[in-house]
Amino acid sequence: MTTTTKPAAPVAATPGRRPSAGALAVRQGRLEITQFLRSRESVVFTMGFPIIMILIFASIFDGTIGGGVKFTQYFITGMIATGLMTVSFQNLGIWIPIERDRGVLKRYRGTPMPKWVWFAGKVIMVVAIGIAETVLLLAVAVALFDLDLPGTAGRWFTFGWVAVLGVTACTLCGIAISSLARTARSGSAVVTPVALVLQFISGVFFVFTDLPTWMQQVAALFPLKWMCQGLRAVFLPESFGAQEPGGSFELGRVALVLALWCVIGVVLCLTTFRWTTKRDG
Repeated sequence: MTTTTKPAAPVAATPGRRPSAGALAVRQGRLEITQFLRSRESVVFTMGFPIIMILIFASIFDGTIGGGVKFTQYFITGMIATGLMTVSFQNLGIWIPIERDRGVLKRYRGTPMPKWVWFAGKVIMVVAIGIAETVLLLAVAVALFDLDLPGTAGRWFTFGWVAVLGVTACTLCGIAISSLARTARSGSAVVTPVALVLQFISGVFFVFTDLPTWMQQVAALFPLKWMCQGLRAVFLPESFGAQEPGGSFELGRVALVLALWCVIGVVLCLTTFRWTTKRDG
């Protein structure tokens, strides 16, 4: 006599709880930060370069540039702006082509993850590294070169909106310029010369008003010059504004130009960004 057993009823699948969009963005941001920190070249160049330049230039140039302002104070404001540009514009402009060439972006595009989460991860990485780098630069400047931190809430507020608008504009431009690099190797060749030229003509390594007039006019077309000018309004005496090309720090124009570059950056990203290389179609 044989007995038959009824097959077990299938267990109803209980769908797992999907993470929210915000949680996905945070996870992606954590991943981007981890990848950045694991790249020694990126850490040394992005976070170490501004500090090394401050130590070198502050040791060579130790005079004043007028109004009781030391060259080191002037130079440090430019290096803070350069640090923010490096972690956003230069870092993204170099690394996105590498990820595109390796097929990383193509795989991201093929996952159910919303595309904007990938961009959010990049933004979170830029903000986190930018804050860490700025704090490190300020600590070095205060400890070694007697930089006076802003003493009023108004100046800290100015520092905040200049940094936010500047980083936003540079981040968007970094994403956009990454599409000019055809291969992973060409990313640095495309972005680094642009960044270096902007630093030389925007009043980072030299006093801006000492540069030729045509060079000042070219620099005024790009965000870095206005980031430097806005940060000078934060860290230098108000009287120094009279030595600026416009006779003042022109914070209203600084905000207008940086906001305009944010809009330009969005348009460039929407029209130029590619998830795949040309050979992938």
